[in-house]
Amino acid sequence: MTTMNISLPETMKCFVDHQVMDGGYSTSSEYVRDLIRKDQIRLAQQHLATLIMEGLESGAALPVDDAYWENKRNALTQKDQTAP
Repeated sequence: MTTMNISLPETMKCFVDHQVMDGGYSTSSEYVRDLIRKDQIRLAQQHLATLIMEGLESGAALPVDDAYWENKRNALTQKDQTAP
């Protein structure tokens, strides 16, 4: 694990210290790692929501049935056969 040093104003350091004590964290590093993990999850959820909206706005839905998958397999097989 690598180390990162950060500078905080005294009020923020006190806040972190209280969160560590009240939140059941063993160290301030554990608290900061938890904040980063939560932010990573939040950003991933935002990205997923964007992709879902793009999909919803992309046009009418296509029926995905056995014929659809058969056409996809055939197209891929033909593409593989024509590749150099």
